[in-house]
Amino acid sequence: MHKLVVLYPHPVDPEAFTAYYERTHLPLAAQLPGMLDWRYSTRVRGAPESPYFAVFEADFPDAETFAAAMDSPQGRAVRADVPRYASGGAVVLDYPVAER
Repeated sequence: MHKLVVLYPHPVDPEAFTAYYERTHLPLAAQLPGMLDWRYSTRVRGAPESPYFAVFEADFPDAETFAAAMDSPQGRAVRADVPRYASGGAVVLDYPVAER
C-alpha cells in the first residue's frame, strides 16, 4: 500500500477554503485513477496548537499506481487547483505503508 497525505496550513479565510475544497477540489481528487480510498478533515487539532487546518489522505495499491495517478490529466488538474483555495499552501507527503 502507498499513502498520500496533504497537510494544509491555516488559510486566510477558513470558510472560503472549506467551501471550495468540499465543492470543487475533493470532486477533482476523487477522480484520481487507481485510488483505493480517501478521507479528509478540516478540523485538525494538536497540542498545544496544530500548525495545520486540514488534512487529506489517500490510499493507492503501490508507488507505481500513485505516480501514474499524479502524472495523469486528473492528477495535473488536482495539483493546478491547489493555489485556488489553499492560501497557506500545502505540504504533500507520500510513502509506502509498512505492513505488520
